[in-house]
Amino acid sequence: MSALAARKQDDASEREPFAAFLNDEATTEAIAPVVSEAGWNTSRIQGGGVANAVRSLALTPSPELLVVDLSESVDPLGDITALAEVCEPGTVVIALGEVNDINLYRDLVSQGIFDYLVKPVSVDSLRTALAAADNALRASAPEEGPASDAAVTNSVTTVIGVRGGAGTSTVTIGISWLLAHELGSKVALLDLDLMFGTASLAFDLEPGRGLCDALENPNRIDSLFIDRAMVKECDNLSIFSSEAPLADIPHTDPSALAHLVEELRAHFNNVIIDLPRSSINQHPFLLTDASEVFLVADLTLTSIRDTIRILAYIRNIAPKAEVKIIVNRASNQGEVTVRDFESAIERKIDWVVPADVRSSITAAKAAQTLPQAAKTSRSSVMLRKIAASLVPGDDGESKKPPVWKKLLQGARK
Repeated sequence: MSALAARKQDDASEREPFAAFLNDEATTEAIAPVVSEAGWNTSRIQGGGVANAVRSLALTPSPELLVVDLSESVDPLGDITALAEVCEPGTVVIALGEVNDINLYRDLVSQGIFDYLVKPVSVDSLRTALAAADNALRASAPEEGPASDAAVTNSVTTVIGVRGGAGTSTVTIGISWLLAHELGSKVALLDLDLMFGTASLAFDLEPGRGLCDALENPNRIDSLFIDRAMVKECDNLSIFSSEAPLADIPHTDPSALAHLVEELRAHFNNVIIDLPRSSINQHPFLLTDASEVFLVADLTLTSIRDTIRILAYIRNIAPKAEVKIIVNRASNQGEVTVRDFESAIERKIDWVVPADVRSSITAAKAAQTLPQAAKTSRSSVMLRKIAASLVPGDDGESKKPPVWKKLLQGARK
């Protein structure tokens, strides 16, 4: 270890909670009141952008939360890599820039940047981004004493495709596999498309009749029945799915489904429900009682229309539901842009999963999930972030993040 590195390590305990390296007065004026509200030192707002950040942080401990301006950078990704080399573990980085390019955004996020904001930035947008970053830091801080051994609260996540062809099952299956295999969670995947579900098929497993039996005979549902009826992909991942005969329309007892979900919640850390959009009005408790609701869309006009309709329905019957928007299979050839989509639905998209046809074909041929077949693809990286959001305190970077591994261990949710 060099003398400089040793000195920085010794000084790590003296890290500031916040610092910013900006390029213009307008951004400085916008961020200053937010910094003051948070109780941070406004003198830590400096000029020089990312270049000055690299120079300064090579000599002093990096802050816990860092804002860097990339607007004068010729090579943003190269500068971010250089910044990574001079920052301590645990630094959460928000980047600012003038380039409104979804590819740049994805590249920066895949490198571990917490958020990227397009200039000019408003006080409100900065306040929201800094609050989210600060919450991630607080959530990732190690708990003291016996509290660190507290049981994880089991959760139910309902996933709904706003239209056919958006890749909802791919997302649901991918995050379930990641939760079980990479994040150590005990997962139940419940596929409620009783006639055309693909959960078992994706894992090259036989679905069995367990799900139909459970929904037709609620009195049979108990821990022993669940253990025998679910198909196990591994010790941590169990699947409830069906391929009911087309001539025999399954009868679903709402009380049976509610009982089943409660039993699953009691026995698994994460219950992931793939709910067909045609069934959302039949089982409203899957919205009102869910820990989170994920809506999976694509960049089409149909998805915009149906996202608006489903959001309105959820607001009406489950106003307290935590709803997240996932745009899947995103590409520059979409009917609409991400910005147009957000403008139309009047809210931000939470995650954008890029299209990756080649990796999807490889996964299908191998009967594997996308993250399993193409672990480092950009689609898998984003699915990994989605899965990590369902595990309290996880950093979202899993096993092999890029250059930001040393920065984001325990920092991102």
